[in-house]
Amino acid sequence: MTQKTQTAPLPIEGEFPSLAGATAWLNSAPLAPAGLRGKVVLVDFWTYSCINWRRSEPYVRAWAEKYKDRGLVVIGVHSPEFAFEHEVDNVRWAAENMRIEYPIAIDNDFAVWNAFDNDYWPALYFVDAQGHIRHHQFGEGDYARSERAIAQLLTEAGVTGIPRNLVSIDPGGFEAPADWPDLQSPENYLGYDRSTNFAPPGAARTDKSHLYAVPAHLELNHWALAGDWTIGKQSIVLGKAGGQIAYRFHARDLHLIAGARAAGTSVRFRVLLDGRPPGAAHGLDVDEQGYGTVTRPRLYQLIRQPKPIVDRRFEIEFLDPGVEAYDVTFG
Repeated sequence: MTQKTQTAPLPIEGEFPSLAGATAWLNSAPLAPAGLRGKVVLVDFWTYSCINWRRSEPYVRAWAEKYKDRGLVVIGVHSPEFAFEHEVDNVRWAAENMRIEYPIAIDNDFAVWNAFDNDYWPALYFVDAQGHIRHHQFGEGDYARSERAIAQLLTEAGVTGIPRNLVSIDPGGFEAPADWPDLQSPENYLGYDRSTNFAPPGAARTDKSHLYAVPAHLELNHWALAGDWTIGKQSIVLGKAGGQIAYRFHARDLHLIAGARAAGTSVRFRVLLDGRPPGAAHGLDVDEQGYGTVTRPRLYQLIRQPKPIVDRRFEIEFLDPGVEAYDVTFG
């Protein structure tokens, strides 16, 4: 793909806000806008279990590598969505696992998020060498336009010899683009604060242990529990082995954000698709027979199925107690 010359000026959208609210930094000493004058800065808001951010991250990594010697500074601002993402050791593990080498501001108090008046994961803000925000991108996609904005701001800063070709990547695993034409299932939280479509209606009991049973039929994008679960505000916790989550979905991929509630422990599970082992439809964290293990809190890819994509019934049974599950996402 060849980069076209972008001649229309990018508007000034605001000034580069303070980064002083960061509670810690990874991969760098603390950075400040004043110390970055003369550099083009790309600020990337993320939270490590977010599938939307995971699918955009290979582009940010590629831009950081391609333009680092031409005056681009990439700063990841980690603003946590879930409680476990406040743990700096978890973020450090995620950064190493995902090969993120650029500076990361730990934004546990959302001070940097609020300074930017941000509302999204992922969100990209493009800052010129004079400290003006000149472009933004909310959510996945539009990668060519984003890279052209980087090149334009570097050109304005007097950088020469910028490659004309855009980065070319073929991401896989979690980072593979969603199968948008077949995606008919939206993200759903499992904690009662933001969950929808629990079946049967009215059956949920909040903040206390309760025995659940999965109904025989689930409508598309509805879910249910079996076994001894406590439905909390942000997550659901399994009290006894043998608990299940069932979900009727329509998508190529199904992911679960989950972890073992007790640090250093693990929870074995088995996945079924329409009542059978997933076989070739298994995800990265599941074998062909559907077996896998939950350990540290993170995003687990449970299903990646070949076409044709149709309505399917997903079930996961946890063979040990103590799993804490937060969210189901699709792709």
